[in-house]
Amino acid sequence: MRSDLRAPRTPAVASRLPQVGTTIFTVMSALAQRHGAVNLGQGFPDFDCDPGLVQAVHEAMRAGHHQYPPMAGVLALRQALSDKIARLYGHRYDPDTEITVTAGATQALLTTVLALLHPGDEAIVLDPCYDSYAPAVALAGGRLVRVPLDSATYRIDFDGLRAALTPRTRLLFVNTPHNPTGTVWTAQDRAQLADLLAATDVVVVSDEVYEHMVFDGAEHASVSGDARLAARSVVVSSFGKTFHVTGWKVGHVAAPAPLMAEFRKVHQFNVFTVNTPMQHGLAAWLQLPERYESLPAFYQRKRDRFRAGLAGTGFELLPCAGSYFQCVEYSRVSDLPDQAFCEWLTTEAGVAAIPLSAFHAAPPARRVVRFCFAKQDTTLDEALRRLARL
Repeated sequence: MRSDLRAPRTPAVASRLPQVGTTIFTVMSALAQRHGAVNLGQGFPDFDCDPGLVQAVHEAMRAGHHQYPPMAGVLALRQALSDKIARLYGHRYDPDTEITVTAGATQALLTTVLALLHPGDEAIVLDPCYDSYAPAVALAGGRLVRVPLDSATYRIDFDGLRAALTPRTRLLFVNTPHNPTGTVWTAQDRAQLADLLAATDVVVVSDEVYEHMVFDGAEHASVSGDARLAARSVVVSSFGKTFHVTGWKVGHVAAPAPLMAEFRKVHQFNVFTVNTPMQHGLAAWLQLPERYESLPAFYQRKRDRFRAGLAGTGFELLPCAGSYFQCVEYSRVSDLPDQAFCEWLTTEAGVAAIPLSAFHAAPPARRVVRFCFAKQDTTLDEALRRLARL
């Protein structure tokens, strides 16, 4: 009997995300590693978290917290989050029915979209925007509608947003402090959004992962701080960003109970729940507010150090009111398109950045790249030394 010598066949499949490849963050980090460049591209700190937080997790492990926690998250952590949000923004979420711990903010965003967006529904994003929003909408079968931010200031165009709203609009993504541009919403912006949406059934997906990085004495304008928006919003934030532990991949969501009930229906089937000892450690760590209240001053010092160093280069500094990103206009340095410029900057100047086109649907009007300043001072100083040679 003759055996079949043909190679095994992998079935052909139709891609759910045919336009998506490897993210620019992965590409630029790999390029930086190959060329020994200072990596100011991908948004993660190169310094350690507070040793006390690690100790809190170790204590949770020693206490035997090794099995599944509740699907929605450890109750002590949900209660600590409820207390924190009420203290900062004046709105109390029920820890039993309105707060869920997630496997990072990106999971929280995707779960929100899969739970609330139906095929054919429209989701509005403010362009440029974080690169996970559009794929999430595509996976849910929704229609993405892009409303450009003002090309000079990156402020929201409320007239453009009003014109984009239709009876099919289900979700609106907002992000403050904003990645990639570093702009922040004001209380006036928040009130104007509440007025605009008052007569609609639009749900706001509010990405607030940089909530504790607002500078120059300004306050974070969380949608939780306006009762009208809190009643229609899913608010996403990140312990990884707040406590310098992006690799832990722990985030959280707050939303009114009816929206949270739908969120949890999906959450329980795509991750079910999140790392137990880290949740207990974070619950203990949140008991002292100064552990996150010190962040604005901490990151403002880094922003100011980095901006002062860049002031002597050919880059034009754009405003940075929040987040840990600094955008620069590089027309006086190069006429290359932004991705090609970032590749050149990495390989020839030894500093990695992210092209702003990665956050835009179409090529942006200006030549702008984004640097991350969540780095040790020595890292920033070495990057500045290299950039000063341009």
